[in-house]
Amino acid sequence: QLQLVESGGGLVQPGGSLRLSCVASGGTLDYYIINWFRQAPGEEREGISCINFQTDARNYADSVWGRFRISRDKSKNTVYLQMNNVKAEDTAIYYCAADWNPNSRICLADGDKGRYGLWGQGTQVTVSS
Repeated sequence: QLQLVESGGGLVQPGGSLRLSCVASGGTLDYYIINWFRQAPGEEREGISCINFQTDARNYADSVWGRFRISRDKSKNTVYLQMNNVKAEDTAIYYCAADWNPNSRICLADGDKGRYGLWGQGTQVTVSS
């Protein structure tokens, strides 16, 4: 049974950087699309960045484009989210989620959340001075 575990969250000052990790165990991430979602208090959960683990295709939401970078390490079965130049509005719980999609060559960061059947427990990111 595939499981996802996020880590790397914490308190960071505006303009700072943070790297989140999403480690998969119990199976390979090949043929999955991995998406980072975030949810701030009182807000809808939004997809911010995704990666097709097989093809390395990537996509970003406008809110993080140019500041965040998603990547994957096949040898470690891990997806990373490098967060740079963070802002107060990036404060949220960050989740990684997996969508089994062997026929897709791309991904969409703002894709249907309902497609993602596997979720991690989340990691808190707080941006504050």
